[in-house]
Amino acid sequence: MTDKAATVLVVDDSAFMRKLIAEMVESGGAFRVVGTAGDGIEALQKIRALKPDIVTLDIEMPRLNGLQTLEQIMAEMPRPVVMLSAAGSDLGNEMTLRALERGALEFVRKPSGPVSIDLSTVRVQLMSALEAARAMNMGGVRTPAPAASAVHGEAAPKKSPDAATKVVAIASSTGGPRALAEIIPHLPEELGAAVVIVQHMPGEFTKLLAERLRAMSALWVAEAIDGKLLRENRVYVAPGGYHMTLRGEPGNASIRLDESPTMWGVRPAADPLFFSVAETFGRAAIGVVLTGMGRDGAEGLRRIRDAGGRAIVQDRESSIIYGMPQAALAAAGADKVAAVNDIAPLIRDLCAGAARGIGG
Repeated sequence: MTDKAATVLVVDDSAFMRKLIAEMVESGGAFRVVGTAGDGIEALQKIRALKPDIVTLDIEMPRLNGLQTLEQIMAEMPRPVVMLSAAGSDLGNEMTLRALERGALEFVRKPSGPVSIDLSTVRVQLMSALEAARAMNMGGVRTPAPAASAVHGEAAPKKSPDAATKVVAIASSTGGPRALAEIIPHLPEELGAAVVIVQHMPGEFTKLLAERLRAMSALWVAEAIDGKLLRENRVYVAPGGYHMTLRGEPGNASIRLDESPTMWGVRPAADPLFFSVAETFGRAAIGVVLTGMGRDGAEGLRRIRDAGGRAIVQDRESSIIYGMPQAALAAAGADKVAAVNDIAPLIRDLCAGAARGIGG
């Protein structure tokens, strides 16, 4: 997109909300609303006719809901989509997470339900999401490859888990749920390492993210719990609202969650995790920085490499937003810069010690 005002289509089943959202979108001068739509079918017609740069899309709508509409947008005429969902709705939360996996760039929560007269309280979040949409790399949006088949009940993995002697630490933000869905399900059940993830998300979404990744994966996946021993062949997602760090040593490391001040404006942040991974695991650590805005994880990845660990950075072409990978590459370099669909095999090989020859 150029420096001229980016065009936006506003989609919501409430006429009042359409007016409120449109006024907010145009308030800063960087965006111009070219049309509105009251449901998904009208939205698709307007997108074909008006060709907006960005779409804001309500989740719960008649005739064609937000998720169904998004799937058609990304299949037929892909462009940045910002989802709006009602805060506190379990259905809305589930559908929002699915939307992020299917190509939506970001989400903004309506603070008091489907019709929120206090929408102005989330103006900063909406404008930030729209700015991210201006920077979005549409080339990074692709249909995820099918995951390896895995059937899960409530039981733990077949192998009795051991205390982890290796760790893979992953940082992700905007576009992260989609990237994680292309990586975690493709890791083998006997990875031989623990995986710890910081995804910038509120708490009600990190739990859903962990549940969805577990349903798709051979590895056990769950939100992290304070004080638990870190075990191999398990994936731990930092809960929204808490920083996650590790303490101890390889073979006897535990998880620590805390509510210390935000870093880079977020909690959880990747840097505190990466700092602790470098200190605790050193050469037995692999750091991975995925798509996202800002520079969270850059300094942490440098510390992992300085401690003898390995580093993987997502490439520009497959990143939805190249901010975090670009900052990490500038600060730390990498053993490998890779497309998102190549990252799971790289993690597997590094954990197995079979990729010693990888160079930057």
